[in-house]
Amino acid sequence: MPKTQFVCAECGYASPKWLGRCPSCGKFNTLAEEAVAPAPIKKVGTMSAVTPSRAIPLSQVKFEKFERVSSGIAELDVVLGGGIVRGSLILVGGDPGVGKSTLLTEVAAHLGKEHRVLYLSAEESCSQVKLRAERLGLTSDFLLLNETCIENAEEAILGAEYVIIDSIQAVYTETLTSAAGSVGQVRECAAKLMRIAKSRGITFFIIGHVTKEGTLAGPKVLEHIMDAVLYFEGERTENYKILRAVKNRFGSVQEVGVFEMTGEGLYGVTDYSSLFLSEARGIAAGAVVTPSETGNRCMNVEIQTLISKTAYGLPRRMALGVDFNRLVVLIAVLEKRCGLALGGQDIYLNAMGGIRLNEPSADLAICAALASAERMIAIDKYTAVFGEVGLTGEVRAVNFAEKRVNECLKMGFRRVILPSKNMRACEKFKDKIELVPITYVSQLIKALFGETK
Repeated sequence: MPKTQFVCAECGYASPKWLGRCPSCGKFNTLAEEAVAPAPIKKVGTMSAVTPSRAIPLSQVKFEKFERVSSGIAELDVVLGGGIVRGSLILVGGDPGVGKSTLLTEVAAHLGKEHRVLYLSAEESCSQVKLRAERLGLTSDFLLLNETCIENAEEAILGAEYVIIDSIQAVYTETLTSAAGSVGQVRECAAKLMRIAKSRGITFFIIGHVTKEGTLAGPKVLEHIMDAVLYFEGERTENYKILRAVKNRFGSVQEVGVFEMTGEGLYGVTDYSSLFLSEARGIAAGAVVTPSETGNRCMNVEIQTLISKTAYGLPRRMALGVDFNRLVVLIAVLEKRCGLALGGQDIYLNAMGGIRLNEPSADLAICAALASAERMIAIDKYTAVFGEVGLTGEVRAVNFAEKRVNECLKMGFRRVILPSKNMRACEKFKDKIELVPITYVSQLIKALFGETK
């Protein structure tokens, strides 16, 4: 009878017996049974069959210039830091149906014009992939293989320059007896692909499934092995999708790519400035625009807030695209420093277009949206707000203030409310756009509505 062990799907902790709670990560019901592969027999008197490596001084290490190749999709190249690095492993995760296979099919077609590309489909037949390529209008030719065993596909993989694995949870290696998609299989398959990539210079695009919580399925070691981890975000009912880098060894993790899903495939959106703005801004209360800096891009994003009287004893708070804890802190600041009555109200906040605002410069805009919704007074559609808010109510300076004001100017805004400490960097725009500097959040209401409370 083969020996088995129980491995945690979250952290990879191994236990000889089943446990309801993982002692390592503390998650419940994450341990799954797996067969243990027998250890290779070593010769007597030898510690290892592998030739030991020799350490060299840092001064003798030769600098390797990373060669980048365009994927044929400008938005993807931006997220990757300028293009695809040869011999890298790129993990693309996202919800089912968000467009992962569509995106990488287009990448395979673009790269297939000048390189040898293999699309290893473990979940779909070759005819299904061809049907998708015809629907997308792709004329370039690339290799297709429907296989789930890594060993059976190794010959085809070694003969390609670029390999797309769809998906890592559907392939398995014969060195383990556990089922495909288990923690051991995902970890071993990823490690095998990593060794091939680094030794042969083959670039891998690997599709990964996500859990109900929105994180990549499988052990965390899967993300650690990868050179780049990309998340494809967006609702099925929405045409616009966002590609975000959460790890990139060859570029910035602050970059995002915006795509539009059409019947003919995915297209990169270049005019993204008006993508996250609604036509109704300036009419309804509770909406304001803030210039958000994401990587090397600055885009105007509309923040919408709805406040209603709660029907329960405990008011409800909900935030989409903004950190929930940050929203709770800003509500407390407005109640204490500005006297707004928000304690008994249900508060809902949303960043338009499905984008996530992770930087603190959106604090002042959130406060402006909340004040507008509480007063039931709409904010002028040509007014933009940005700045960080502290617990004492002070408005702190933020980075790239000059770039933010310039983006508002290009989009036709007439007034920008900003931290007073950023005024010196934005002095050159005073003749072109109205700049309203504020030092404390209590001055925000007077700047917006011409009154104090």
